[in-house]
Amino acid sequence: MIYWILLIAGVALWSGAHLWKRVAPASRARLGDKGRGIVALLSIAAIVLMVIGYRGAYGPVWWGRSPALVGINNLLMIFAFYLFAAAGAKTWITGKIKNPQLTAFKIWAVAHLLVNGDLASFVLFGGLLAWAVVEVIVLKRHGEPWTPPHPVPVRKEITTVVATIVVVIVVMGLHYALGAQPWG
Repeated sequence: MIYWILLIAGVALWSGAHLWKRVAPASRARLGDKGRGIVALLSIAAIVLMVIGYRGAYGPVWWGRSPALVGINNLLMIFAFYLFAAAGAKTWITGKIKNPQLTAFKIWAVAHLLVNGDLASFVLFGGLLAWAVVEVIVLKRHGEPWTPPHPVPVRKEITTVVATIVVVIVVMGLHYALGAQPWG
């Protein structure tokens, strides 16, 4: 039972920390740069809670991994990591997608739900997917203007792709070290 509480608390803490700027902009703005540090610390605490809770939570399992789903998951994960990297690098795709980091996060959550059909995964990945959807809705209601970035050099695109590949390999290695087999 404690693991479920930790898991749910972690998802709630993550969501609250990231929605703070939109839900209570005045309180967040008063803290200035300190607010960024607080969000970072809350995010780290949320990740710790989610990892501990997820690893210990047991419940019903409706489906498991299959080679096809693992392959789809891995392709989605590569695309999600690319979108996340592209957001920082302001590459071509960021001119087509308004919120590439949140889009990457939603793809990440869906990819994990494809290969993890258990209750703990629904709480973790489904909860984080719900947060990302709510975040996009709140951003749209906030009405912040969006201007696509200027054309970028091909060198920047290549660097983003190489960085994506390196990060995917590192993350897969971390999953393997933690006992999860990401390659199927």
